[in-house]
Amino acid sequence: MRRNRVIAGASAFLVGIAGLWVASLTIGDGNTSGHVPLPTTGTAFVLPPVLTPSRKPRPPAPDVRIAAVGDMNGVRTIDDDSPSGLNGAAIARLVQKNDIDAFLGLGDFQYSEPHCVDYVKYWTPLWGGTKSKLYWVSAPNHDWEPGRNEDLDNFMNGQCPGAPAKAAINRQRGFIGNGDPYSKDFGNWHFVFLSSAYWRYDPEYAEALTLWLDDNLSAAQAAGKYLAVVYHEPYFTSDTDEHERALDHKPWIDVMYKHRVRLTLSGSQHNYERTCPVNNEDQCVSDGMIAFQVSTGGIGLRPFTNKPPFIVKRFADTHGFLRMTLKDDGSFSWKFVPTSGKSTDAGTRAAP
Repeated sequence: MRRNRVIAGASAFLVGIAGLWVASLTIGDGNTSGHVPLPTTGTAFVLPPVLTPSRKPRPPAPDVRIAAVGDMNGVRTIDDDSPSGLNGAAIARLVQKNDIDAFLGLGDFQYSEPHCVDYVKYWTPLWGGTKSKLYWVSAPNHDWEPGRNEDLDNFMNGQCPGAPAKAAINRQRGFIGNGDPYSKDFGNWHFVFLSSAYWRYDPEYAEALTLWLDDNLSAAQAAGKYLAVVYHEPYFTSDTDEHERALDHKPWIDVMYKHRVRLTLSGSQHNYERTCPVNNEDQCVSDGMIAFQVSTGGIGLRPFTNKPPFIVKRFADTHGFLRMTLKDDGSFSWKFVPTSGKSTDAGTRAAP
């Protein structure tokens, strides 16, 4: 009996092997024969791995529509027909009509040594309509200089008497001190906001922020985000009689290029500039960052005194602001909107 059971079991095993062999002959793999190739040696037949359904692609994130400008309101400026007044009103209309998702304030909101009373009396009447969608950085020295004017952060958090409204980022995050770095995702884009004031007031801390920036951009890049950085004093810029390029920012620029930041936004120069896609060695390269310098918010404009090779568009005769649309795939378009003057700029950058 025991010998019969062994023989029966062996027969069943052979039948099973034969079934697998037959199955292996009839499993299609998409080739013209309709059969999976069989191994040429040995007796074990290896079936192809079971295919698991791939994860469904995520739906595309919506477009991100932004406006951006810096260097906004002159000393005691309150005239609706001034360059500052026209810019503030134009951006406020975009906010009211929900035509933009964010207004990026690139520093130097109010001149020259503003305190709470200045932001409330002068900036608010012309620019207050932008505050509900405002994401800001503080600049030296017209926004923040320790011991001289330190109220911008209070104003943005609604703590200045007579101006209780909070900027968009303050409603989301609470109090943000002058110079505090932060980041924010808009759709499939990750923006970092850095105060270049630290390079003037506390260079050691500015250097230390390089590690924070590296970690922040690394995490966002790993999450599949496209990267942008906002800071006031530009590294990629033409000189004027008042300002040269901010060469001390080079550690930040190295990190930005390391992570292939797609665009930067700065102010300070009192004119408009756009670069080629540029790397950290001032070279035009396909995977570089396009640096926009938009300091045409309303303060007096300055002529250029040189022209670096990485600058591809610039003008110093028109006030206005930049509009951008950022796509889910990393592509983006831009248009400079003139409000006092005729110069403009527009273009697109393809997805990487």
